Amino acid sequence: MIRVVVADDQQVTREGLVALLGLVDDVEVVGSAADGRQVLDLLAEKPADVVLMDLRMPVLDGVEATRRITGEHPGTAVLVLTTYADDESIAGALRAGARGYLTKDAGRVELAAALRSAAAGQSTFDAAVSDRLVAAFSGRRAAAKPEPPDGLTAREAEVLGLIAGGLSNAEIAAELFIGEATVKTHINNAFAKIGVRNRAEAVRYAYRHQLG
Repeated sequence: MIRVVVADDQQVTREGLVALLGLVDDVEVVGSAADGRQVLDLLAEKPADVVLMDLRMPVLDGVEATRRITGEHPGTAVLVLTTYADDESIAGALRAGARGYLTKDAGRVELAAALRSAAAGQSTFDAAVSDRLVAAFSGRRAAAKPEPPDGLTAREAEVLGLIAGGLSNAEIAAELFIGEATVKTHINNAFAKIGVRNRAEAVRYAYRHQLG
């Protein structure tokens, strides 16, 4: 059972999400909050696997709450669910440690799948966010790029950038005209060099170093 805390400052939205998630067999909503401070208070009392986090909230906003959660509750993943899909909001959430990013156009099936992915340590981005990430990293690839950090090869850095853009191994292989086995080799080598264990950590690393 995936234990979830729902955080949204709008009561109707918050209650609607709680009701919606109550229809998902493997999800248990263990609390709801109207701001980031309430989220932290809830997590201090009872553990949760995932916080479904709005970004624009009073008292303590979603980005700062995410930063606090990833530092104080490393076993709890943050999945952003917000109206905003602009570059600044996406970048702020990812830098704070969010494991996934959905807009409120997401339906129950997509939301449930994203919660499962976040609880399993995987990254999830909806189509609108993925498009913006891919566009951002594609633009960076077209510009002059500095030497990749941490001993990464140019190809390994490129693969990390595509992971951050939400692409699967098969999609990366198609994008770069290489085989999936080669993609996996690049990923394993890159993960070892930068000291990350999963795609969620790799996304944060890539965004922080502006790879691609």
